Amino acid sequence: MAEFVLVAGAWLGSWAWDEVVPPLRAAGHGTHPLTLSGLADKRDVPAGQQTHVQDIVDEIEGRDLRDVVLVGHSYAGIPVGQAAERIGDRLSRVIFVDSEVPVDGGSFASGWWQGQAAFEAQLAGNGGQWAPLGATDFDGQGLTDEQVARLVDGSTPHPGATLTEPAVLSRPLGELPATYVKCLLDGPEPNDTVAKLLTSDHWRLITMDTGHWPMFSQPTELARVLLAEAA
Repeated sequence: MAEFVLVAGAWLGSWAWDEVVPPLRAAGHGTHPLTLSGLADKRDVPAGQQTHVQDIVDEIEGRDLRDVVLVGHSYAGIPVGQAAERIGDRLSRVIFVDSEVPVDGGSFASGWWQGQAAFEAQLAGNGGQWAPLGATDFDGQGLTDEQVARLVDGSTPHPGATLTEPAVLSRPLGELPATYVKCLLDGPEPNDTVAKLLTSDHWRLITMDTGHWPMFSQPTELARVLLAEAA
């Protein structure tokens, strides 16, 4: 039996996994969808990058979880990758779902496609938080109108410090047993950092023919991928 610890990306909380959890549980595994500090029902909790890493480590160590399959989506790949290093032999596998990955000394903002200064200007213009997406921002991602409405209605502003503080890695990320799930509607190829990691014998690539939010657009298929990778 695996213990799935599920961490969604920016603006989202544990509720994002509501349709993925049942098939995992039906297969006999433990499931632990996690809301990070500063988001959803924890939106009033101050948070920086290392707060999110510690949120994940505390969930695993506090529950004394073993055979952990640690799943990080989008932004959450950055704290998940760091937490995966810190839980030692509790980790069975880490699965990055169309996510960013941590780079030692780097941040989400430093990898922003328009440059770090442009991203930090966005945060400054919204009181230090990253504003959630609007409905039209989800166009072309394989989502129904109902699924988009769930995303928009459930999202909360994302604490800016978690996006600008640097990641801290103690060893090469390529040494972790890892799977990268690339969602093809969000771009056909992983970014350069991920592509380099995928040359490691410890990493493998899976593709899904859907957009960046597969827990909404294809939850049953995503659960199937997670189960197969856990096995």
